[in-house]
Amino acid sequence: MQAQQDDVITPQQAGTLHGLFVERARRSPDKIAYRHFQQNAWRNFTWREMHGEVARWQAALAGLGLQRGDRVAIMLRNCPYWMMFDQAAMSLGLVIVPLYTVDRPDNIAYIVNDADVKVLLFENAEQWQALRTVRDRLGGVKCFVSIDALRNGIEPRLKSIAEFLPPAAQLQPAQPCQPDELASIIYTSGTTGKPKGAMLSHANMLTNAHACLDTFTVHGDDLFLSFLPLSHTFERTLGYYLPVMAGATVAFARSIPQLSEDMQTIRPTILISVPRIYERMYAAIRAKLDEGSLLKRRLFHLAVETGWAQFERGQGRGSWKPSFLLWPLLQKLVAQKILDKLGGRLRVAISGGAALAPEISRVFIALGLPVVQGYGLTETSPVISGNRLENNYPDSVGQPIRDVQVRLGEQGALLVKGPNVMLGYWNNPGATRDMIDADGWLNTGDVAHISATGHLYITGRIKDIIVMSNGEKVPPTDMEIALLHDPLFDQVMVFGEAHPYLVVLAVLNVEAWQHFAQEIGIRADMPESLTDSRVEARILRRVARNLRGFPGYAKVNRVLLLREPWSVENGLLTPTLKIKRTEIAQQFAAQIKQLYERR
Repeated sequence: MQAQQDDVITPQQAGTLHGLFVERARRSPDKIAYRHFQQNAWRNFTWREMHGEVARWQAALAGLGLQRGDRVAIMLRNCPYWMMFDQAAMSLGLVIVPLYTVDRPDNIAYIVNDADVKVLLFENAEQWQALRTVRDRLGGVKCFVSIDALRNGIEPRLKSIAEFLPPAAQLQPAQPCQPDELASIIYTSGTTGKPKGAMLSHANMLTNAHACLDTFTVHGDDLFLSFLPLSHTFERTLGYYLPVMAGATVAFARSIPQLSEDMQTIRPTILISVPRIYERMYAAIRAKLDEGSLLKRRLFHLAVETGWAQFERGQGRGSWKPSFLLWPLLQKLVAQKILDKLGGRLRVAISGGAALAPEISRVFIALGLPVVQGYGLTETSPVISGNRLENNYPDSVGQPIRDVQVRLGEQGALLVKGPNVMLGYWNNPGATRDMIDADGWLNTGDVAHISATGHLYITGRIKDIIVMSNGEKVPPTDMEIALLHDPLFDQVMVFGEAHPYLVVLAVLNVEAWQHFAQEIGIRADMPESLTDSRVEARILRRVARNLRGFPGYAKVNRVLLLREPWSVENGLLTPTLKIKRTEIAQQFAAQIKQLYERR
Protein backbone atom coordinates (compact mmCIF):
# COMPACT_ATOMS: atom_id res chain seq x y z
CA MET A 1 0.00 0.00 0.00
CA GLN A 2 1.43 3.38 -1.01
CA ALA A 3 1.92 5.81 1.85
CA GLN A 4 0.00 9.08 1.79
CA GLN A 5 2.38 12.03 1.42
CA ASP A 6 1.98 15.75 2.16
CA ASP A 7 3.64 17.48 -0.78
CA VAL A 8 5.77 15.07 -2.76
CA ILE A 9 7.56 16.16 -5.92
CA THR A 10 7.52 13.29 -8.39
CA PRO A 11 10.47 12.40 -10.65
CA GLN A 12 8.41 13.56 -13.61
CA GLN A 13 7.80 16.97 -12.01
CA ALA A 14 11.46 17.33 -11.04
CA GLY A 15 13.03 16.09 -14.27
CA THR A 16 16.52 16.27 -12.76
CA LEU A 17 18.05 16.43 -9.30
CA HIS A 18 18.57 20.17 -9.73
CA GLY A 19 15.00 20.49 -10.97
CA LEU A 20 13.92 18.80 -7.74
CA PHE A 21 15.68 21.49 -5.69
CA VAL A 22 14.27 24.37 -7.76
CA GLU A 23 10.74 23.01 -7.49
CA ARG A 24 11.04 22.55 -3.72
CA ALA A 25 12.32 26.14 -3.29
CA ARG A 26 9.38 27.35 -5.41
CA ARG A 27 6.80 25.38 -3.38
CA SER A 28 8.22 25.94 0.12
CA PRO A 29 10.37 29.09 0.09
CA ASP A 30 9.95 29.97 3.78
CA LYS A 31 10.04 26.46 5.19
CA ILE A 32 13.19 25.35 7.04
CA ALA A 33 15.30 23.15 4.78
CA TYR A 34 18.36 22.56 6.95
CA ARG A 35 19.65 23.00 10.49
CA HIS A 36 23.40 23.30 10.99
CA PHE A 37 25.57 23.96 14.05
CA GLN A 38 27.65 27.10 13.45
CA GLN A 39 29.49 29.36 15.89
CA ASN A 40 28.16 27.54 18.96
CA ALA A 41 24.50 27.65 17.91
CA TRP A 42 22.06 25.83 15.65
CA ARG A 43 21.25 27.90 12.57
CA ASN A 44 18.26 27.37 10.26
CA PHE A 45 18.36 27.70 6.47
CA THR A 46 15.10 28.19 4.58
CA TRP A 47 14.65 26.98 1.01
CA ARG A 48 14.68 30.63 -0.11
CA GLU A 49 18.07 31.14 1.56
CA MET A 50 19.41 27.94 0.02
CA HIS A 51 18.20 29.12 -3.40
CA GLY A 52 20.20 32.34 -2.99
CA GLU A 53 23.32 30.50 -1.83
CA VAL A 54 23.14 28.02 -4.72
CA ALA A 55 23.04 31.04 -7.06
CA ARG A 56 26.35 32.31 -5.62
CA TRP A 57 28.01 28.93 -6.09
CA GLN A 58 26.60 28.66 -9.60
CA ALA A 59 28.08 32.04 -10.55
CA ALA A 60 31.48 31.14 -9.08
CA LEU A 61 31.65 27.79 -10.87
CA ALA A 62 30.45 29.34 -14.13
CA GLY A 63 33.42 31.73 -13.96
CA LEU A 64 35.95 28.88 -14.10
CA GLY A 65 35.27 28.11 -17.76
CA LEU A 66 34.37 24.48 -17.16
CA GLN A 67 32.74 22.40 -19.87
CA ARG A 68 29.44 20.56 -19.56
CA GLY A 69 30.18 17.04 -18.28
CA ASP A 70 33.37 18.05 -16.43
CA ARG A 71 33.78 16.40 -13.03
CA VAL A 72 33.96 18.30 -9.74
CA ALA A 73 34.56 16.74 -6.31
CA ILE A 74 33.17 17.35 -2.81
CA MET A 75 35.17 16.36 0.28
CA LEU A 76 33.10 17.80 3.14
CA ARG A 77 31.40 16.60 6.27
CA ASN A 78 27.61 16.84 6.03
CA CYS A 79 26.61 20.51 5.94
CA PRO A 80 24.58 22.95 3.80
CA TYR A 81 27.67 23.71 1.68
CA TRP A 82 27.50 20.14 0.37
CA MET A 83 24.03 20.81 -1.06
CA MET A 84 24.93 24.28 -2.36
CA PHE A 85 27.90 22.99 -4.33
CA ASP A 86 26.05 19.88 -5.52
CA GLN A 87 23.05 21.83 -6.83
CA ALA A 88 25.11 24.62 -8.41
CA ALA A 89 27.35 22.13 -10.21
CA MET A 90 24.41 20.11 -11.53
CA SER A 91 22.71 23.30 -12.79
CA LEU A 92 25.76 23.78 -15.05
CA GLY A 93 25.77 20.22 -16.31
CA LEU A 94 28.79 19.25 -14.19
CA VAL A 95 29.18 15.76 -12.72
CA ILE A 96 29.61 15.35 -8.94
CA VAL A 97 32.29 13.06 -7.50
CA PRO A 98 31.82 12.72 -3.71
CA LEU A 99 34.93 11.92 -1.65
CA TYR A 100 35.12 10.54 1.88
CA THR A 101 36.68 12.95 4.36
CA VAL A 102 38.32 10.01 6.17
CA ASP A 103 39.79 8.45 3.04
CA ARG A 104 43.54 8.02 2.60
CA PRO A 105 45.33 10.65 0.46
CA ASP A 106 46.59 8.07 -2.04
CA ASN A 107 43.03 6.81 -2.58
CA ILE A 108 41.76 10.37 -3.05
CA ALA A 109 44.52 11.02 -5.59
CA TYR A 110 43.54 7.86 -7.48
CA ILE A 111 39.87 8.88 -7.66
CA VAL A 112 40.63 12.50 -8.59
CA ASN A 113 42.86 11.33 -11.43
CA ASP A 114 40.58 8.53 -12.60
CA ALA A 115 37.62 10.93 -12.82
CA ASP A 116 39.77 13.82 -14.12
CA VAL A 117 38.36 16.15 -11.45
CA LYS A 118 38.63 19.87 -12.27
CA VAL A 119 37.44 21.42 -8.96
CA LEU A 120 37.82 20.04 -5.45
CA LEU A 121 35.84 21.50 -2.54
CA PHE A 122 37.17 20.65 0.93
CA GLU A 123 36.81 21.94 4.46
CA ASN A 124 39.88 22.80 6.49
CA ALA A 125 43.63 22.94 7.05
CA GLU A 126 43.86 19.32 8.19
CA GLN A 127 42.40 18.11 4.89
CA TRP A 128 44.65 20.48 2.96
CA GLN A 129 47.71 19.03 4.68
CA ALA A 130 46.60 15.56 3.57
CA LEU A 131 46.01 16.76 0.00
CA ARG A 132 49.41 18.42 -0.09
CA THR A 133 51.08 15.04 0.45
CA VAL A 134 49.74 13.95 -2.96
CA ARG A 135 49.69 17.39 -4.61
CA ASP A 136 52.10 16.27 -7.35
CA ARG A 137 49.43 13.74 -8.39
CA LEU A 138 46.62 16.33 -8.55
CA GLY A 139 47.87 18.31 -11.53
CA GLY A 140 44.55 18.10 -13.37
CA VAL A 141 42.68 20.07 -10.68
CA LYS A 142 42.11 23.66 -11.82
CA CYS A 143 40.86 24.96 -8.48
CA PHE A 144 40.88 23.88 -4.84
CA VAL A 145 38.18 25.59 -2.75
CA SER A 146 38.38 25.62 1.04
CA ILE A 147 35.47 26.36 3.40
CA ASP A 148 37.93 27.68 5.99
CA ALA A 149 40.30 30.55 5.24
CA LEU A 150 43.82 29.10 4.89
CA ARG A 151 47.22 30.71 4.69
CA ASN A 152 48.34 30.35 1.11
CA GLY A 153 51.57 31.49 -0.40
CA ILE A 154 52.56 28.51 -2.50
CA GLU A 155 49.44 27.21 -4.27
CA PRO A 156 47.83 29.55 -6.81
CA ARG A 157 44.96 27.10 -7.37
CA LEU A 158 43.79 27.36 -3.73
CA LYS A 159 40.91 29.72 -2.84
CA SER A 160 38.77 30.14 0.25
CA ILE A 161 35.02 30.53 -0.25
CA ALA A 162 35.38 34.18 0.76
CA GLU A 163 37.54 34.69 -2.33
CA PHE A 164 35.64 32.24 -4.52
CA LEU A 165 32.00 33.30 -4.04
CA PRO A 166 30.46 36.58 -5.21
CA PRO A 167 28.50 38.52 -2.55
CA ALA A 168 25.21 37.84 -4.34
CA ALA A 169 23.84 36.37 -7.57
CA GLN A 170 20.62 35.35 -9.30
CA LEU A 171 20.14 31.64 -10.01
CA GLN A 172 20.29 31.17 -13.77
CA PRO A 173 18.19 28.57 -15.62
CA ALA A 174 19.88 25.18 -15.64
CA GLN A 175 21.62 23.75 -18.66
CA PRO A 176 19.22 21.51 -20.64
CA CYS A 177 19.50 18.00 -19.24
CA GLN A 178 17.70 14.71 -19.72
CA PRO A 179 16.82 12.53 -16.69
CA ASP A 180 18.97 9.65 -17.97
CA GLU A 181 22.12 11.78 -18.22
CA LEU A 182 25.06 11.23 -15.88
CA ALA A 183 24.69 13.10 -12.58
CA SER A 184 27.37 11.62 -10.35
CA ILE A 185 30.28 9.20 -10.28
CA ILE A 186 30.37 7.46 -6.92
CA TYR A 187 33.40 5.33 -6.20
CA THR A 188 32.76 2.03 -4.48
CA SER A 189 34.52 1.22 -1.24
CA GLY A 190 37.15 -1.00 -2.79
CA THR A 191 37.20 -4.01 -0.43
CA THR A 192 39.21 -5.70 -3.19
CA GLY A 193 41.40 -3.82 -5.65
CA LYS A 194 41.06 -0.20 -6.70
CA PRO A 195 37.68 1.51 -6.29
CA LYS A 196 35.41 1.67 -9.33
CA GLY A 197 33.30 4.68 -10.24
CA ALA A 198 29.60 3.84 -10.44
CA MET A 199 27.88 6.22 -12.88
CA LEU A 200 24.44 7.23 -11.61
CA SER A 201 21.97 9.28 -13.62
CA HIS A 202 19.44 11.83 -12.37
CA ALA A 203 16.67 9.29 -13.02
CA ASN A 204 18.52 6.56 -11.11
CA MET A 205 18.46 8.53 -7.85
CA LEU A 206 15.15 10.33 -8.35
CA THR A 207 13.16 7.16 -9.03
CA ASN A 208 14.95 5.35 -6.21
CA ALA A 209 14.10 8.04 -3.66
CA HIS A 210 10.50 8.20 -4.86
CA ALA A 211 10.03 4.41 -4.68
CA CYS A 212 11.38 4.39 -1.12
CA LEU A 213 8.48 6.61 -0.07
CA ASP A 214 6.31 3.51 -0.54
CA THR A 215 8.12 1.78 2.31
CA PHE A 216 7.91 4.52 4.97
CA THR A 217 5.79 7.65 5.19
CA VAL A 218 7.56 11.04 5.14
CA HIS A 219 5.63 14.20 5.96
CA GLY A 220 6.54 17.84 5.53
CA ASP A 221 6.91 18.23 9.29
CA ASP A 222 9.36 15.33 9.62
CA LEU A 223 12.88 16.00 10.85
CA PHE A 224 15.85 13.88 9.73
CA LEU A 225 19.16 13.79 11.62
CA SER A 226 21.94 13.39 9.06
CA PHE A 227 25.20 11.83 10.21
CA LEU A 228 26.15 9.14 7.68
CA PRO A 229 28.56 10.69 5.15
CA LEU A 230 26.82 12.16 2.11
CA SER A 231 29.54 10.49 0.05
CA HIS A 232 27.69 7.27 0.99
CA THR A 233 24.89 6.75 -1.58
CA PHE A 234 22.56 5.46 1.15
CA GLU A 235 22.64 8.84 2.92
CA ARG A 236 22.68 10.87 -0.28
CA THR A 237 19.54 9.33 -1.79
CA LEU A 238 17.51 8.76 1.40
CA GLY A 239 18.92 11.48 3.63
CA TYR A 240 19.28 14.29 1.05
CA TYR A 241 17.21 13.89 -2.12
CA LEU A 242 14.28 12.09 -0.46
CA PRO A 243 13.68 14.87 2.16
CA VAL A 244 13.80 17.47 -0.65
CA MET A 245 11.24 15.40 -2.53
CA ALA A 246 8.93 15.17 0.52
CA GLY A 247 9.57 18.69 1.87
CA ALA A 248 11.04 17.48 5.19
CA THR A 249 13.76 19.21 7.23
CA VAL A 250 17.29 17.83 7.70
CA ALA A 251 19.53 18.64 10.67
CA PHE A 252 23.24 17.88 10.34
CA ALA A 253 24.77 16.15 13.36
CA ARG A 254 27.98 17.70 14.65
CA SER A 255 29.91 14.42 14.87
CA ILE A 256 29.52 10.77 15.79
CA PRO A 257 30.91 11.31 19.33
CA GLN A 258 28.26 14.03 19.82
CA LEU A 259 25.49 12.00 18.22
CA SER A 260 23.77 11.06 21.48
CA GLU A 261 23.64 14.70 22.57
CA ASP A 262 22.41 15.83 19.14
CA MET A 263 19.66 13.18 19.18
CA GLN A 264 18.30 14.64 22.41
CA THR A 265 18.65 18.24 21.20
CA ILE A 266 17.29 17.83 17.65
CA ARG A 267 14.71 15.14 18.55
CA PRO A 268 14.46 13.68 15.04
CA THR A 269 11.43 11.78 13.80
CA ILE A 270 13.31 9.72 11.19
CA LEU A 271 16.75 8.14 11.52
CA ILE A 272 18.83 6.66 8.70
CA SER A 273 21.76 4.64 9.92
CA VAL A 274 24.12 1.76 9.36
CA PRO A 275 24.07 -1.20 11.80
CA ARG A 276 27.18 0.01 13.63
CA ILE A 277 25.22 2.85 15.27
CA TYR A 278 22.47 0.49 16.46
CA GLU A 279 25.17 -1.93 17.67
CA ARG A 280 26.74 0.84 19.75
CA MET A 281 23.38 1.80 21.24
CA TYR A 282 22.70 -1.86 22.04
CA ALA A 283 26.16 -2.28 23.62
CA ALA A 284 25.52 0.79 25.81
CA ILE A 285 22.20 -0.69 26.96
CA ARG A 286 23.88 -4.04 27.73
CA ALA A 287 26.68 -2.34 29.67
CA LYS A 288 24.15 -0.36 31.72
CA LEU A 289 22.20 -3.54 32.48
CA ASP A 290 25.35 -5.37 33.59
CA GLU A 291 26.00 -2.60 36.10
CA GLY A 292 22.41 -2.54 37.31
CA SER A 293 20.47 -4.68 39.74
CA LEU A 294 18.95 -8.08 39.05
CA LEU A 295 15.49 -6.46 39.22
CA LYS A 296 16.40 -3.98 36.47
CA ARG A 297 17.66 -6.80 34.25
CA ARG A 298 14.51 -8.80 34.80
CA LEU A 299 12.31 -5.79 34.05
CA PHE A 300 14.26 -5.12 30.85
CA HIS A 301 13.94 -8.71 29.63
CA LEU A 302 10.23 -8.72 30.47
CA ALA A 303 9.78 -5.45 28.56
CA VAL A 304 11.56 -6.90 25.51
CA GLU A 305 9.61 -10.15 25.65
CA THR A 306 6.28 -8.33 26.03
CA GLY A 307 7.05 -5.64 23.45
CA TRP A 308 8.15 -8.22 20.90
CA ALA A 309 4.98 -10.25 21.41
CA GLN A 310 2.95 -7.08 20.84
CA PHE A 311 4.90 -6.35 17.65
CA GLU A 312 4.27 -9.88 16.34
CA ARG A 313 0.56 -9.52 17.10
CA GLY A 314 0.49 -6.17 15.29
CA GLN A 315 2.09 -7.85 12.27
CA GLY A 316 -0.61 -10.53 12.27
CA ARG A 317 1.82 -13.24 13.38
CA GLY A 318 0.89 -13.61 17.06
CA SER A 319 -2.00 -13.68 19.48
CA TRP A 320 -2.98 -11.59 22.51
CA LYS A 321 -1.14 -12.40 25.75
CA PRO A 322 -2.01 -11.50 29.36
CA SER A 323 1.44 -9.89 29.74
CA PHE A 324 0.21 -7.08 27.46
CA LEU A 325 -1.65 -5.72 30.49
CA LEU A 326 1.76 -4.94 32.02
CA TRP A 327 2.94 -2.91 29.03
CA PRO A 328 1.94 0.59 30.31
CA LEU A 329 4.09 -0.01 33.40
CA LEU A 330 6.97 -1.58 31.46
CA GLN A 331 6.86 1.25 28.94
CA LYS A 332 7.17 3.85 31.69
CA LEU A 333 9.87 2.03 33.69
CA VAL A 334 11.97 0.69 30.82
CA ALA A 335 11.10 1.48 27.20
CA GLN A 336 10.42 5.22 27.36
CA LYS A 337 13.63 5.91 29.30
CA ILE A 338 15.66 4.35 26.48
CA LEU A 339 13.64 6.02 23.70
CA ASP A 340 14.03 9.41 25.40
CA LYS A 341 17.80 9.09 24.98
CA LEU A 342 17.12 8.93 21.22
CA GLY A 343 15.08 12.13 21.35
CA GLY A 344 11.75 10.55 22.20
CA ARG A 345 10.09 11.29 18.82
CA LEU A 346 11.51 8.64 16.45
CA ARG A 347 8.73 6.97 14.50
CA VAL A 348 10.93 5.03 12.07
CA ALA A 349 14.60 4.00 12.09
CA ILE A 350 16.03 2.73 8.83
CA SER A 351 19.03 0.42 8.77
CA GLY A 352 21.10 -0.36 5.69
CA GLY A 353 24.62 -0.61 4.34
CA ALA A 354 25.30 -3.95 6.06
CA ALA A 355 23.46 -6.69 7.91
CA LEU A 356 21.78 -5.79 11.21
CA ALA A 357 21.75 -8.63 13.74
CA PRO A 358 18.15 -9.79 14.33
CA GLU A 359 18.79 -9.80 18.09
CA ILE A 360 19.52 -6.05 18.01
CA SER A 361 16.55 -5.08 15.83
CA ARG A 362 14.34 -7.27 18.03
CA VAL A 363 15.30 -5.33 21.16
CA PHE A 364 14.67 -1.89 19.64
CA ILE A 365 11.41 -2.94 17.98
CA ALA A 366 10.23 -4.47 21.25
CA LEU A 367 10.96 -1.24 23.11
CA GLY A 368 8.85 0.73 20.64
CA LEU A 369 11.38 1.91 18.02
CA PRO A 370 10.21 0.69 14.60
CA VAL A 371 13.43 -0.48 12.92
CA VAL A 372 13.11 -1.39 9.25
CA GLN A 373 16.02 -2.98 7.44
CA GLY A 374 16.74 -2.44 3.76
CA TYR A 375 19.34 -3.50 1.24
CA GLY A 376 21.13 -2.09 -1.74
CA LEU A 377 24.37 -1.22 -3.50
CA THR A 378 26.05 1.93 -4.73
CA GLU A 379 25.47 0.51 -8.21
CA THR A 380 21.69 0.44 -7.61
CA SER A 381 21.35 4.06 -6.43
CA PRO A 382 21.31 2.36 -3.79
CA VAL A 383 18.05 0.78 -2.56
CA ILE A 384 16.92 -2.60 -3.89
CA SER A 385 14.56 -3.69 -1.13
CA GLY A 386 13.13 -2.60 2.20
CA ASN A 387 10.77 -3.72 4.91
CA ARG A 388 7.52 -1.86 5.37
CA LEU A 389 6.32 -0.97 8.85
CA GLU A 390 3.14 -2.98 8.40
CA ASN A 391 4.95 -5.98 6.83
CA ASN A 392 8.23 -6.10 8.71
CA TYR A 393 10.35 -9.23 8.95
CA PRO A 394 13.37 -7.83 10.84
CA ASP A 395 15.69 -10.71 9.95
CA SER A 396 15.09 -10.00 6.26
CA VAL A 397 16.01 -7.01 4.09
CA GLY A 398 12.42 -6.62 2.95
CA GLN A 399 10.70 -6.84 -0.40
CA PRO A 400 11.90 -5.26 -3.64
CA ILE A 401 10.86 -1.62 -3.97
CA ARG A 402 8.57 -0.45 -6.75
CA ASP A 403 9.72 -1.20 -10.34
CA VAL A 404 12.72 -3.24 -9.16
CA GLN A 405 12.83 -6.88 -10.26
CA VAL A 406 14.91 -9.57 -8.54
CA ARG A 407 15.75 -13.19 -9.28
CA LEU A 408 18.40 -15.73 -8.26
CA GLY A 409 21.23 -16.68 -10.58
CA GLU A 410 24.10 -19.14 -10.37
CA GLN A 411 25.28 -20.04 -6.84
CA GLY A 412 22.18 -18.27 -5.50
CA ALA A 413 23.49 -14.85 -6.53
CA LEU A 414 20.89 -12.08 -6.34
CA LEU A 415 20.24 -10.45 -9.73
CA VAL A 416 18.53 -7.05 -10.00
CA LYS A 417 16.92 -5.10 -12.82
CA GLY A 418 15.19 -1.72 -12.71
CA PRO A 419 15.41 2.05 -13.14
CA ASN A 420 17.86 2.22 -10.23
CA VAL A 421 20.62 0.22 -11.99
CA MET A 422 23.66 2.36 -12.78
CA LEU A 423 24.73 3.42 -16.26
CA GLY A 424 27.97 1.48 -15.78
CA TYR A 425 31.46 1.96 -14.36
CA TRP A 426 33.41 5.06 -15.34
CA ASN A 427 36.22 4.25 -17.79
CA ASN A 428 35.78 0.54 -17.12
CA PRO A 429 33.62 -1.23 -19.71
CA GLY A 430 35.08 -4.62 -18.75
CA ALA A 431 33.94 -4.30 -15.14
CA THR A 432 30.54 -3.08 -16.38
CA ARG A 433 30.10 -6.18 -18.56
CA ASP A 434 31.11 -8.39 -15.64
CA MET A 435 28.37 -6.90 -13.46
CA ILE A 436 25.49 -6.15 -15.88
CA ASP A 437 24.49 -8.64 -18.57
CA ALA A 438 23.13 -7.85 -22.03
CA ASP A 439 19.54 -7.97 -20.73
CA GLY A 440 20.21 -5.39 -18.02
CA TRP A 441 20.40 -7.76 -15.03
CA LEU A 442 22.96 -6.62 -12.44
CA ASN A 443 24.71 -9.32 -10.42
CA THR A 444 24.97 -8.07 -6.85
CA GLY A 445 27.49 -10.74 -5.85
CA ASP A 446 25.38 -11.40 -2.76
CA VAL A 447 23.97 -14.83 -2.03
CA ALA A 448 20.26 -14.66 -1.20
CA HIS A 449 17.06 -16.55 -0.89
CA ILE A 450 13.52 -15.29 -1.39
CA SER A 451 10.80 -16.34 1.05
CA ALA A 452 7.22 -17.26 0.23
CA THR A 453 6.21 -13.73 1.27
CA GLY A 454 8.66 -12.23 -1.23
CA HIS A 455 11.12 -11.02 1.42
CA LEU A 456 14.82 -11.17 0.62
CA TYR A 457 17.36 -12.78 2.94
CA ILE A 458 21.03 -12.09 2.27
CA THR A 459 23.19 -15.01 3.41
CA GLY A 460 26.66 -13.95 2.28
CA ARG A 461 28.83 -12.78 -0.59
CA ILE A 462 29.97 -15.17 -3.29
CA LYS A 463 33.52 -13.80 -3.19
CA ASP A 464 33.61 -13.89 0.62
CA ILE A 465 32.61 -17.54 0.92
CA ILE A 466 35.42 -19.50 2.57
CA VAL A 467 36.20 -22.82 0.85
CA MET A 468 37.99 -25.00 3.39
CA SER A 469 40.48 -27.73 2.48
CA ASN A 470 37.84 -30.36 3.34
CA GLY A 471 35.53 -28.87 0.69
CA GLU A 472 33.09 -27.29 3.13
CA LYS A 473 31.88 -23.82 2.16
CA VAL A 474 31.42 -21.27 4.93
CA PRO A 475 29.88 -17.78 4.49
CA PRO A 476 31.73 -15.80 7.19
CA THR A 477 29.46 -12.75 7.46
CA ASP A 478 26.75 -14.34 9.63
CA MET A 479 29.41 -15.87 11.90
CA GLU A 480 31.06 -12.47 12.33
CA ILE A 481 27.73 -10.83 13.20
CA ALA A 482 27.14 -13.53 15.83
CA LEU A 483 30.60 -13.08 17.31
CA LEU A 484 30.12 -9.32 17.61
CA HIS A 485 27.34 -9.99 20.11
CA ASP A 486 30.17 -10.62 22.56
CA PRO A 487 31.09 -7.25 24.15
CA LEU A 488 34.71 -8.44 24.33
CA PHE A 489 35.09 -7.98 20.57
CA ASP A 490 34.95 -4.70 18.66
CA GLN A 491 35.90 -6.16 15.26
CA VAL A 492 36.21 -9.74 14.00
CA MET A 493 37.16 -11.61 10.84
CA VAL A 494 36.73 -15.34 10.25
CA PHE A 495 39.53 -16.94 8.21
CA GLY A 496 40.00 -20.44 6.83
CA GLU A 497 40.39 -20.44 3.03
CA ALA A 498 42.09 -23.70 1.93
CA HIS A 499 42.66 -24.73 5.57
CA PRO A 500 41.20 -27.63 7.57
CA TYR A 501 39.55 -25.47 10.22
CA LEU A 502 38.55 -21.87 10.93
CA VAL A 503 40.35 -19.24 12.96
CA VAL A 504 39.12 -15.86 14.17
CA LEU A 505 41.00 -12.57 14.22
CA ALA A 506 39.43 -10.36 16.89
CA VAL A 507 40.12 -6.76 17.91
CA LEU A 508 39.42 -6.42 21.62
CA ASN A 509 37.18 -3.87 23.31
CA VAL A 510 39.57 -2.24 25.77
CA GLU A 511 37.11 -1.81 28.65
CA ALA A 512 35.61 -5.30 28.30
CA TRP A 513 39.11 -6.80 28.07
CA GLN A 514 40.12 -5.17 31.36
CA HIS A 515 37.09 -6.68 33.10
CA PHE A 516 37.85 -10.08 31.53
CA ALA A 517 41.54 -9.94 32.54
CA GLN A 518 40.60 -9.06 36.11
CA GLU A 519 38.09 -11.91 36.18
CA ILE A 520 40.65 -14.57 35.21
CA GLY A 521 43.53 -13.03 37.16
CA ILE A 522 45.93 -11.75 34.50
CA ARG A 523 47.39 -8.34 33.83
CA ALA A 524 45.38 -6.57 31.14
CA ASP A 525 48.40 -4.64 29.89
CA MET A 526 50.61 -7.69 29.29
CA PRO A 527 51.03 -8.37 25.56
CA GLU A 528 51.89 -12.01 26.25
CA SER A 529 48.44 -12.49 27.79
CA LEU A 530 47.05 -12.35 24.27
CA THR A 531 48.74 -15.64 23.45
CA ASP A 532 48.31 -17.27 26.86
CA SER A 533 46.77 -20.73 26.38
CA ARG A 534 44.42 -20.23 29.34
CA VAL A 535 43.14 -17.04 27.77
CA GLU A 536 42.64 -18.66 24.38
CA ALA A 537 40.74 -21.58 25.91
CA ARG A 538 38.34 -19.19 27.65
CA ILE A 539 37.94 -17.07 24.55
CA LEU A 540 37.24 -20.15 22.41
CA ARG A 541 34.47 -21.17 24.83
CA ARG A 542 32.89 -17.73 24.39
CA VAL A 543 33.27 -18.01 20.63
CA ALA A 544 31.64 -21.45 20.66
CA ARG A 545 28.68 -20.11 22.68
CA ASN A 546 28.03 -17.41 20.09
CA LEU A 547 28.35 -19.88 17.21
CA ARG A 548 26.29 -22.69 18.68
CA GLY A 549 23.61 -22.25 16.02
CA PHE A 550 26.04 -22.85 13.16
CA PRO A 551 26.93 -26.22 11.53
CA GLY A 552 29.62 -28.35 13.17
CA TYR A 553 32.12 -27.73 10.38
CA ALA A 554 31.97 -23.99 11.20
CA LYS A 555 33.84 -24.62 14.45
CA VAL A 556 36.61 -22.16 15.31
CA ASN A 557 39.78 -23.83 16.59
CA ARG A 558 42.09 -20.86 17.14
CA VAL A 559 41.77 -17.17 17.87
CA LEU A 560 44.18 -14.28 17.34
CA LEU A 561 43.51 -11.41 19.75
CA LEU A 562 44.53 -7.93 18.63
CA ARG A 563 44.68 -4.59 20.38
CA GLU A 564 44.95 -2.06 17.53
CA PRO A 565 41.59 -1.36 15.81
CA TRP A 566 41.25 -1.80 12.07
CA SER A 567 40.65 1.60 10.52
CA VAL A 568 40.52 3.53 7.28
CA GLU A 569 43.82 5.15 8.22
CA ASN A 570 45.72 1.86 8.56
CA GLY A 571 44.18 0.53 5.35
CA LEU A 572 42.14 -2.29 6.91
CA LEU A 573 38.67 -0.70 6.55
CA THR A 574 37.00 0.90 3.57
CA PRO A 575 35.62 4.45 3.99
CA THR A 576 32.21 2.83 4.56
CA LEU A 577 33.78 0.83 7.41
CA LYS A 578 33.70 -2.59 5.75
CA ILE A 579 36.64 -4.86 6.57
CA LYS A 580 39.23 -5.44 3.84
CA ARG A 581 39.63 -9.18 4.14
CA THR A 582 42.60 -9.51 1.81
CA GLU A 583 44.58 -6.72 3.46
CA ILE A 584 43.87 -8.03 6.97
CA ALA A 585 44.92 -11.55 5.96
CA GLN A 586 48.13 -10.20 4.41
CA GLN A 587 49.03 -7.97 7.36
CA PHE A 588 48.61 -10.79 9.89
CA ALA A 589 49.83 -13.61 7.61
CA ALA A 590 52.69 -14.60 9.94
CA GLN A 591 50.43 -14.79 13.01
CA ILE A 592 47.78 -16.74 11.07
CA LYS A 593 50.44 -19.18 9.90
CA GLN A 594 51.49 -19.74 13.52
CA LEU A 595 47.87 -20.45 14.49
CA TYR A 596 47.76 -23.31 11.99
CA GLU A 597 51.21 -24.64 12.95
CA ARG A 598 50.37 -24.88 16.66
CA ARG A 599 49.33 -28.26 18.01
